[in-house]
Amino acid sequence: MYRYFGELLTRGAGGVLASGCPPATAAADSVLPASVSLLRHRGYSQAVDPADDPNFFTMVEGFFDKGAAIVEDKLVEDLKTRETAEQKRSRVRGILRIIKPCNHVLSVSFPIKRDSGEWEVIEGYRAQHSQHRTPCKGDVPFGGAKAGVKINPKKYSHQLTWANFHFTSVLNRSALAGPGIDVPAPDMSTGEREMSWIADTFATVMGHNDINAHACVTGKPISQGGIHGRISATGRGVFHGIENFINEASYMSQLGMYPGFQDKTFVIQGFGNVGLHTMRYLHRFGAKCVGVGEVDGSIWNPEGINPKELEDYKLANGTIVGFPDSTPYEGSILEADCDILIPAASEKQLTKSNANKIKAKIIAEGANGPTTPEADRIFLERNILVIPDMYLNAGGVTVSYFEWLKNLNHVSYGRLTFKYERDSNYHLLMSVQESLERKFGKHGGSVPIVPTSEFQARIAGASEKDIVHSGLAYTMERSARQIMRTANKYNLGLDLRTAAYVNAIEKVFKVYSEAGLIIT
Repeated sequence: MYRYFGELLTRGAGGVLASGCPPATAAADSVLPASVSLLRHRGYSQAVDPADDPNFFTMVEGFFDKGAAIVEDKLVEDLKTRETAEQKRSRVRGILRIIKPCNHVLSVSFPIKRDSGEWEVIEGYRAQHSQHRTPCKGDVPFGGAKAGVKINPKKYSHQLTWANFHFTSVLNRSALAGPGIDVPAPDMSTGEREMSWIADTFATVMGHNDINAHACVTGKPISQGGIHGRISATGRGVFHGIENFINEASYMSQLGMYPGFQDKTFVIQGFGNVGLHTMRYLHRFGAKCVGVGEVDGSIWNPEGINPKELEDYKLANGTIVGFPDSTPYEGSILEADCDILIPAASEKQLTKSNANKIKAKIIAEGANGPTTPEADRIFLERNILVIPDMYLNAGGVTVSYFEWLKNLNHVSYGRLTFKYERDSNYHLLMSVQESLERKFGKHGGSVPIVPTSEFQARIAGASEKDIVHSGLAYTMERSARQIMRTANKYNLGLDLRTAAYVNAIEKVFKVYSEAGLIIT
C-alpha cells in the first residue's frame, strides 16, 4: 500500500524570509529550503568547511545550528510562562546552548604487551553528550554517548581482551558505566564478543552485587543476555527507513519516481554487517542490487546481484572482488547509475567534488556522516532525496534499547504470553467452526476451518524475534511520520536532515525545559 502524505513539498520557501531582506538575497533564497534561508538571517554557523573536509563533530554541530535556527521561534511561542517575550527567547537560547556541547569526555591510556615483547600505550575515549535522561546511549531522548579504543584489532591477538578489560575497568572506576548510567553498544570492528567481554568485566569488577549488571552493555550474545534480531537490526532499520519514504507518493512524485520497491535499482558502498542486511531485505522486497563497493574493489551486474551468494563468496574468499556473477566496476561505485545509493561504509564519502556526479535520486545514509554539508546543499539543489543517518541507521540502537529493557525485566519477550496466545487463537478457530455448524449444520461431517498460511504462522504467538522486528518497524515508521510532519510544518521540502534535527531538538528541549532548569 502506498501513501500520500499531502502537499508537503509543493510550497516554496520564500514566505519564511525575514522582512527587510535585500531583493537579490530574497530572490536567491526563494529557491532554497527554509532551513537555508533562516540560517542565513539568524546568524548561526553554516557548517560548511571551505575545503569540504570538516570533522564529523563539526558537521553535526553545524546541522544542529540549522535545526535550532528553524525551531527557535516555535520553542519561544510554545513556552507557557509569564515571562516577557525577551525573557522567553533568552530561556530558549540558553537551553539550546546547554544541549549543543558534549558534557563529558573521558580520555584514558593503558599499556599492553605485544607478542614481540614490546610494550605499547593504547588510548581510549568515552564521550557522554548529556545526562538529561539516563542511561547515556545513542538514542533520543536519552543522553547520547560514544566510545572508542584507538587500536587495529587485526594486528593484535590476546591483547584485545586485556585492552577491553583495562578500558572497561577505567570506565567503572570513573563511574561512567552501569545499567542506569551509561550503556555502550557495538560499532565498527566490535561485535558480540567484545560486548560480552565488557559485560563480564563489569559484572566481575563492579556489578557483583547488582542483579541488573548485564544491562550495562547491549549487543551481547543471546547466552549472555542478548536479544534475537540485534545483529541484523541496523541493516533492517535502513530497509524500513527507505521503505517509509519510497512508499510515500508525495515524495516519489517530487523525484519523478513511482512508489514502491519494484523496478528500483540500488548500489551499496560497504558490504559489512549493515550493507549485507540492508541488501538482503531490499532484495527480498523486490529491489535489485546492481553494484557493491568495498575498500579493495567494486563489482557490477545490471541484472542483479544475489545477496546470499555474495555473502557466501565473501566468507569463503575474504573479498567481494572476483564474484562470479559480476564484472569489476571501474571508477567510483558512488557515481554508478542507480535509483537508490546506500553509503554504508565510513564518513565523508559524498563531498562537493562528487556530489554533482551522483546519479541516484535517493541517498540512504547507512553510515554515520557519509555526506558533507556542502554535498548536502548540492543534493538539495539537485532535488535528490537524502534520508539522513541520524534516522536511517538508528535500527541498531533501537533494538539495543529493547535488549536493555529485556535485561532489566529478566525475561525474554513473549515468554509469558506464548501459550496464552496460542490457545486463544485455537479457541478462536474452534468458535468460528462451531458458529458455522450451528448455522448450517453438520451435513456430511464437521465444517473444516483452514487458516491462511499467514495466520497459521502466527497461531503459536509472537517469538522474541517477531516482537523485536515489529517494534523496530513501528519505531522507524513513527519516526518517519514525525520527520514528514516537521518537513511540512516548517516548509523544508526535501531537507529531511534538518527536519530530523528539529525533531530531536524539540524532544530534548522539552525534557530540559520541564525539568525546571533556571536560565540566568
